[in-house]
Amino acid sequence: MGREQSSAEAEVVALASELIRIDSTNTGDPATSAGERAAAEYVAGKLAEAGFATTFVESGGAGRSNVFARLAGSDPSRGALLVHGHLDVVPADAAEWSVHPLSGAVRDGYVWGRGAVDMKGMLAMMTAVARQFRREGVVPARDLVFAFLADEEAGGRFGSLWLVEHRPELFEEVTEAIGEVGGFSVTVGDNTRAYLVETAQKGLRWLTLRVRGTAGHGSMLHRDNAVTELAAAVSRLGRHRFPLVLTDPVREFLAGVSELTGTEFPEDDPEGAVGKLGALSRMIGATLRDTANPTMLSAGRKADVVPSAAEATVDCRVLPGREEAFERELDEILGPRVEREWISSPAVATTFDGALVDAMAEAIEHEDPGAKLLPYMLSGGTDAKAFQQLGIRTFGFAPLKLPAELDFTALFHGVDERVPVEALEFGTRVLDRFLRRA
Repeated sequence: MGREQSSAEAEVVALASELIRIDSTNTGDPATSAGERAAAEYVAGKLAEAGFATTFVESGGAGRSNVFARLAGSDPSRGALLVHGHLDVVPADAAEWSVHPLSGAVRDGYVWGRGAVDMKGMLAMMTAVARQFRREGVVPARDLVFAFLADEEAGGRFGSLWLVEHRPELFEEVTEAIGEVGGFSVTVGDNTRAYLVETAQKGLRWLTLRVRGTAGHGSMLHRDNAVTELAAAVSRLGRHRFPLVLTDPVREFLAGVSELTGTEFPEDDPEGAVGKLGALSRMIGATLRDTANPTMLSAGRKADVVPSAAEATVDCRVLPGREEAFERELDEILGPRVEREWISSPAVATTFDGALVDAMAEAIEHEDPGAKLLPYMLSGGTDAKAFQQLGIRTFGFAPLKLPAELDFTALFHGVDERVPVEALEFGTRVLDRFLRRA
């Protein structure tokens, strides 16, 4: 006889599919974004249905909605645990997909659609477990704060950052947090699974570069063309290779893989070492150095008019402790003519130890005997950057047991984003066990 599913396991796939069908696309522009209200109302309704009293918050803009629910634990003297996820998703072009990105289709053993991985699958697990706990009268070891948030995909200005500044009481007594991107398995060596727990993130800097020149007719000679000057500066920055830096989280990760596989990762050749990791090398390789990738260019309104100004946007990710050195290199690369403005969030880092990490390991080991947890650094950023401002210790832990052949990291913001049904069910079991004991 097979194992009987819990109520959370039984409904998690349907919850994920229904959430994906709700359009919460975040373009980065409030005027063209769908907003999170409909998704927030859906989650709030599901939680209220199970008996939760929810807090619904509009965070700095119409339709930028967040939902909070708190479940009391057995030991009020312990700090609360924040379990957070974001309701918004990045845009998707339906013409590029095998299924419509808002279909939430369940086929071939996967749930398909924008947000399946990032991160409506985790929202479904959170909702399913919270509903089960409330209905069954489960009392966890500590207070749990479930948070469903807006605007993560555009930096959290209408979400976590706004909430931390304007509604800090929602995070009262919270000392630790879990969210994206971590807890997923990777297969190393001879079918050995390691589950990556995010303990650090690179700092974020969305940089706007601007050059001012002399406007004039396109048919004339021009020695002060803003477009030319900016293009040269952007090219220099985009081609620049920042120095290799081996941080503690990367060292710990490579040491763990070495222990599991017997593969040597010499520190005098970190790029060569990471290159041995296959598909995973793309994600880990991005944490070996700072990056600055030009993403947008803007100048001019007419073919025969040389504009007076030109702008570019560059996505910069900076390793912990590299902020001042990064600034110096920008000065050298860009030169004095290029004006700079930016939106920034700091790097995030914590240690891979303590009772919370032990509880993660125990929950994973119970569902996947022989598996091992490894810390790693995320090259991107999450809402953890905002919560760090409140002194909250943050981890990426959204558990999923994945097929060895699935290039999971390529699905983040990718075409045909999808998550295995069995992975959602596995993650729900792990999250249930972990949250009871964390």
